[in-house]
Amino acid sequence: MLLVLINNQHLKKVLGGKAFLEHLQEPEPLPGQVCSTFTLCLHYRNQRFRSKPVPCACEPDFHDGFLLEVHRESLGDGTRMADSTTMLSISDPIHMVLIKTDIFGETTLIASYFLEWRSVLGSENGVTSLTVELMGVGTESKVSVGILNIKLEMYPALNQTLSQEVVNTQLALERQKTAEKERLFLVYAKQWWREYLQIRPSHNSRLVKIFAQDENGINRPVCSYVKPLRAGRLLDTPRQAARFVNVLGYERAPVIGGGGKQEQWCTLLAFLCRNKGDCEDHANLLCSLLLGYGLEAFVCVGTKAKGVPHAWVMTCGTDGTITFWESLTGHRYIHKPTNPDEPPPAEQPKPLYPYRTIGCVFNHQMFLGNCQPSDAVETCVFDLNDESKWKPMSEEAIKSVCAPGATTSLPPFPPLCASTIDASVTSNEIEMQLRLLVSEHRKDLGLTTVWEDQLSYLLSPALASYEFERTTSISAGNEEFQDAIRRAVPDGHTFKGFPIHFVYRNARRAFATCLRSPFCEEIICCRGDQVRLAVRVRVFTYPESACAVWIMFACKYRSVL
Repeated sequence: MLLVLINNQHLKKVLGGKAFLEHLQEPEPLPGQVCSTFTLCLHYRNQRFRSKPVPCACEPDFHDGFLLEVHRESLGDGTRMADSTTMLSISDPIHMVLIKTDIFGETTLIASYFLEWRSVLGSENGVTSLTVELMGVGTESKVSVGILNIKLEMYPALNQTLSQEVVNTQLALERQKTAEKERLFLVYAKQWWREYLQIRPSHNSRLVKIFAQDENGINRPVCSYVKPLRAGRLLDTPRQAARFVNVLGYERAPVIGGGGKQEQWCTLLAFLCRNKGDCEDHANLLCSLLLGYGLEAFVCVGTKAKGVPHAWVMTCGTDGTITFWESLTGHRYIHKPTNPDEPPPAEQPKPLYPYRTIGCVFNHQMFLGNCQPSDAVETCVFDLNDESKWKPMSEEAIKSVCAPGATTSLPPFPPLCASTIDASVTSNEIEMQLRLLVSEHRKDLGLTTVWEDQLSYLLSPALASYEFERTTSISAGNEEFQDAIRRAVPDGHTFKGFPIHFVYRNARRAFATCLRSPFCEEIICCRGDQVRLAVRVRVFTYPESACAVWIMFACKYRSVL
């Protein structure tokens, strides 16, 4: 892989990989054959790149070049070239994420690596070659998964190169400063925790999460996983942002063997590149987007029913309204605390939200531990300025390790990318595949299939209405849909429709799920007089190639009593 750093710039090239031993037995794919692939995703200072997918093999054939611009920070200097000393002070690494995509389109995070590119500043001709060993993720973070050969090139070449000694001294100094800041924060966090436990010994069992492990098994302060993130023109409203986060897939971190849940809070690039993650990944992203929209947002750490640990998002309105946002569903709940000292009302309303207890809340600047007598969400008062209810951490301490540029170990936040999916083409493809699957299924049952295109088309407004409602919580357009269906179904005929929603684009998998619903199966396997079938698919695209797929199966037939 060739990386050209353009000065402004810089070029990088991946010249291939080797020793991906897990794929030693992979057969050579035949021309046109679908096979598992590797894709390398890069992020450097607001620029994102993606390699061409290459077949999984012991020696994957990466031969991609990427052009990376090394920006100067001050405005008005965009066209001026930075000198080598200025470039040496730019500590942002190149974040590389390796994703495997199987033949069904399922993605797996293979490796996440931060490349220190500044060694090129001390190399002759501004060219250097590196061999990078990629380690696994999560429980396999100590296991090598393969080696990448990388060539770094500075373009245009620097007028003066630095000595390798100067470069190494600068990198060592940065590491030393970072280690010292992290050590001091750890000392402070331990002291804060001791004070928190002295308030009430039972606090020991509360979910107060100060540090969390990332995909590489590195402990980071939780506040470093959140940062105001602006979506540019890709998302228009906070509720649309919540819908986007909700359609990113949910998957718990893989664990080898039985037992508890494996902890893995992913860096944002790793989460976005594989398009799925755990509840903490979703909550961190949603909180970052809501902060970007100017809301006072926090990630909440606590439990759901049956004591299952969970993370969700909370916003505090200027009028004191507390709103919970469930990042996995896009649902919003208004929180009204109940007073435990008052006699319970005759009819105790059941809280709508699924949350039971809350241990702490945090964002990029604040961390607060819940020190109220009970950690039950329904009785919690969210006056975050009241230190008798919420014990705060020093904002200065958090800033020392979590503010942008505070330490060199902080992974920078990548910008969101626009969707590469053509919604109309994809909707059509899935619809055609579903028609085939339905016809085959009915044929196996000895039934003929007659499709009615007009009826299929009439289902479109319903699907658009369902997605609009998910995004805005407002129902609209249903009257016109019902009126059109009444007109399309003659007297003496029965109409049945079944909508269903997915966040993946695999038609066969969606069809198998639909058949498990008795109501949908009844439509697909409909028997009777003058049976006409319809199916409509509507794909709604979101950033990062995430999408909401709505499918509606329908049938009309003559009612015979």
